Amino acid sequence: MEISAGIQASLAGRYASALFDLASEGGNVSAVESDLEKLGSALTDSRELAELIRNPQISRTDAAKAVSAIASLLGLDGLTTKFLGVLADNRRLGALPGMIRAFAAIAAAQRGEVTADVASARPLSDAQVASLQEKLKAREGRTVKIRTSVDPDLLGGLVVTIGSKRIDSSIRTRLNSLAHAMKG
Repeated sequence: MEISAGIQASLAGRYASALFDLASEGGNVSAVESDLEKLGSALTDSRELAELIRNPQISRTDAAKAVSAIASLLGLDGLTTKFLGVLADNRRLGALPGMIRAFAAIAAAQRGEVTADVASARPLSDAQVASLQEKLKAREGRTVKIRTSVDPDLLGGLVVTIGSKRIDSSIRTRLNSLAHAMKG
């Protein structure tokens, strides 16, 4: 498996890569990936949890107790729970969101998938997402996982980002291009 140098070079990437290796050896990559998705959602939904992992005043012991309780509450796998304990002991919980993203990228690369971030002015229907997914799969030559978001400032159209490639077909960009062309 080829892991990008950018992921391996970062602190979050090194931890995520080590976790992926352990999960691969144990045959539970999908369970750990699911756990990390739950944890990422919890971090997004709970401001208190996000503040907890970044608070330098919390002792290692208290941080370990807190993440153990969170792991139990979320029903996380044993490997994921131990990983959180190591992060607490090493005072690396603040980098957890980056580790979650890096692990997802490593797991997707291992499966031959790519993730596309799609921004639209209004929420996309399931049929629109499925159609877009097929078109992107044909373009990329591999399975495409789509993450959608809504940005009303786009006015209409889509902005699709796959890795470092961006396809911007938003009305806002078209209007800006037209205004720029009319200026001279």
